[in-house]
Amino acid sequence: MNNLDAKTTIETGKAILGIEFGSTRIKAVLIDQNNKPIAQGSHEWENQLINGLWTYSIEDIWAGLQDCYADLRDNVNKLYCTEICKLASIGISAMMHGYMAFDKSQNILVPFRTWRNTNTGKAAAELSKLFNFNIPLRWSISHLYQAILNNEEHVKDIDFLTTLAGYIHWQITGKRVLGIGDASGMLPIDSAINNYSESMVNKFNKLITPYGYKWTLLDILPKVLLAGEDAGTLTEIGAKKIDLSGHLQAGTPVCPPEGDAGTGMTATNAIRKRTGNVSAGTSSFSMIVLEKALSKPYEVIDMVTTPDGSPVAMVHCNNCTSDLNAWIGLFKEYQELMGLPVDMNDIYGKLYNNALKGDADCGGLLSFNYISGEPVTGFTDGRPLFVRSANDKFTLANFVRAHLYGSVGVLKIGNDILFKQEHIKVDKITGHGGLFKTKGVGQRILAAALNSPISVMETAGEGGAWGVAILASYLVNNAEKQSLADFLDKYVFADYSSEEIAPTKEEVVGFDAYIENYKQALPIEQAAVEHKA
Repeated sequence: MNNLDAKTTIETGKAILGIEFGSTRIKAVLIDQNNKPIAQGSHEWENQLINGLWTYSIEDIWAGLQDCYADLRDNVNKLYCTEICKLASIGISAMMHGYMAFDKSQNILVPFRTWRNTNTGKAAAELSKLFNFNIPLRWSISHLYQAILNNEEHVKDIDFLTTLAGYIHWQITGKRVLGIGDASGMLPIDSAINNYSESMVNKFNKLITPYGYKWTLLDILPKVLLAGEDAGTLTEIGAKKIDLSGHLQAGTPVCPPEGDAGTGMTATNAIRKRTGNVSAGTSSFSMIVLEKALSKPYEVIDMVTTPDGSPVAMVHCNNCTSDLNAWIGLFKEYQELMGLPVDMNDIYGKLYNNALKGDADCGGLLSFNYISGEPVTGFTDGRPLFVRSANDKFTLANFVRAHLYGSVGVLKIGNDILFKQEHIKVDKITGHGGLFKTKGVGQRILAAALNSPISVMETAGEGGAWGVAILASYLVNNAEKQSLADFLDKYVFADYSSEEIAPTKEEVVGFDAYIENYKQALPIEQAAVEHKA
């Protein structure tokens, strides 16, 4: 689409807006009728540690949204010499989980408790046992029950409990609703009814009966909606909360608010059953869309859903490429010391591609990338560690390859449960994130780790903000009443190319050998953690 077409799209009110609140950046993406980005805006922000809990203030939330939207308006003006007045639809997304509790007057009762907080251990353990379902520390129900166990005074006054995306949506539409993917991070979802699990709701209500609260769980939780369902429209008050200039008009349909996991699945076309995606950067996670529920709960696997309600097995790892990047930085320093020109893309490219010449099992070398703790392997703290014995094949190729393996080693351990114990089948996994920047290398490493073909998409999209814009498009541009997966295939990704790499048998066997050595050496990492200065 040329600038004139984009300008016409904006001026005729056919553009669609997606806004996502990430942990360090709020991002806005404006897309056209063909779901292609035509303008962007952003705002950088940081969480604060207050009284031992990670939070963002209400003031920062709204100031960030307004600055992000103002940046979008400025860019639209620079690119197209026009103003955003009317939109076809809007979508709001944010980091999942956490705890935002409000009273009847819409006052927040305690500062927003984000997903980063880990003070919910007792609650999560008790609920996991009660529900026979893995309840992570960061889920909203864990935060709520921990507040109850702590006898926090505010709990009796709760009128509404929601996530960050649900809060923004409520304030701009007046609707107390939540997309099913985001809701699945508040309380487990029963995909047979596309709603909160009735048995778990009943068990929780019975559990808290002795406390004598006037509310029950469904009284305070948002209504669950599927992608494409009516979630309300932008109110006059909501328009003013977003656009301080006053140009944005009310009446725009707003899609069900979603979490960043759901928008990530949407942006990588990983909604259909037997598909998945892996995000690999500073941290990593995999999302595999299941055909049916797992046979039993696993502590290292979180069960959430797609935006249209299919069950998803999520493996989340705290560490991924940070230690690898630190080692690559040493090679940069060496190059500078030698007075050679420094091009980081060239350094990464040469070292990564050379790593593919190494032994499939890395010659016995091991890398533990634990900048911080790693729950999947049971570590509450970490220390980066490189391990070798005198007889290992200590070459540059094996050294870098070991660190590439180490960046996704924990992810493999979690996914081995799915593929080797639960015998989950996948047709396609899409990789995205910094690990895949050097073409073909991270992709091949991950393919060997998961024993599955990995695709990397050449997409013009911009992550979660683009993903929620697509969900907003699905709300208003789905006259054929197609499933979300069919809509994505036909109207979003038909023109996007992707490259798929399948692992060789030698690579799979080699990574399996590496990970067995890795697991046997975990006590070395534990000793390093216990005795570090």
